[in-house]
Amino acid sequence: MRLSRRTLLAAATATASLTSAPPTQAAHPRRRTGFENLVASGYEQLQGQRVGVVTNPTGVTRDVRHIVDVMHADERVNLTAVFGPEHGFRGTAQAGGSEGRYDDPATGLPVYDTYLKSGRPLADIFTASAVDTVVFDIQDVGARFYTYIWTLYDCMEAAQLAGKRFVVLDRPNPVTGRTARGPVLHREFATFVGRQPISQAHGMTVAELARLFNGEFLTTPVPLDTVLMTGWRRSEFYDAWDLPWVPPSPNMPTPDTALVYSGTCLFEGTNLSEGRGTTRPFELLGAEGLDGRWAAAANELGLPGAHFREAYFAPTFSKFQGKTIGGMQIHVHDKAAYDPVRTGVALLVTARNVWSGFAWRPDNWIDKLTGSTLVRTMIDAGADTDEVVAGWREELSAFRRIRKNYLLYG
Repeated sequence: MRLSRRTLLAAATATASLTSAPPTQAAHPRRRTGFENLVASGYEQLQGQRVGVVTNPTGVTRDVRHIVDVMHADERVNLTAVFGPEHGFRGTAQAGGSEGRYDDPATGLPVYDTYLKSGRPLADIFTASAVDTVVFDIQDVGARFYTYIWTLYDCMEAAQLAGKRFVVLDRPNPVTGRTARGPVLHREFATFVGRQPISQAHGMTVAELARLFNGEFLTTPVPLDTVLMTGWRRSEFYDAWDLPWVPPSPNMPTPDTALVYSGTCLFEGTNLSEGRGTTRPFELLGAEGLDGRWAAAANELGLPGAHFREAYFAPTFSKFQGKTIGGMQIHVHDKAAYDPVRTGVALLVTARNVWSGFAWRPDNWIDKLTGSTLVRTMIDAGADTDEVVAGWREELSAFRRIRKNYLLYG
């Protein structure tokens, strides 16, 4: 008998199941990810379909097998294509890069590049792949400017144009889904770091966002199914689930990074380093000429949940590559009390106050990150943190009312 690679993978998977927990078995008997529930149903939502998966290295089972490898080895699902986002399907590209079109060496499946593609060009890729259903499974980090949620949006829109079904496999929001925080995007500032008017920290899962996109923003909704988690509570941080953390992108190494990211990513819009090129991106912040006065000023504010340590570091790439610079490291000691967006604004305000060299990026990238001119212009006018936060309060309240209609978990 001639054995194909797929047959061998299926046999290996069957043998492994005799000695290890299957990917559907959660550490807690009442907790399952969307993929775990999909497998437990016998891939019910994908029966009779040619399936393509939008995913990256985070699409893994509890025992860190990639879902593409698992599905490819399972005769119950007809997986025929993979679609890679920014950083690529296997995650080898840095920020602003992708892996291009290739055949995956592990499975032989065609991998199509979705990065920076939307609308009809992306729909044409879905058409060329000949799939019937597009599945999305990527770990998000809860911030509007993290591009995977806009890959989700673009793929939903393109799937509708191409006449495809769309299925979202849900995963936890690692920084909880307790509430939405921060300024709401104004449509004239729409880019790939924010396509539609949602808040800076959205407090939703990808399945909830998919429902929001379908109900509020897509001109014509896509046929959408969501495979929900079992047992997730909105108050839970990532560590409550005992899931492996696979970096969703090269500069998101830990759940601690995700915790601060929706606030400190704003430093991308300044002349300070946001910690890229260090082992603690978005927790380390600094520039030439900064010293301990900045951390001291931040500590004096009494911001809930965090301490700020004077720090010196030399980024290996990105801003200040190879130079020793001064600044701070954020140490979150109370995750439940910590407000990342308000903290990020407070650090911008204090940096501007203690360092005469502070400047915005010349292209006003800060406006794309915050979604309007409000944060930049208010800080330039001398507003304090509370005044800046009050400036977006009305728009945030309006978004929270809309968001409430699409929440799926208690």
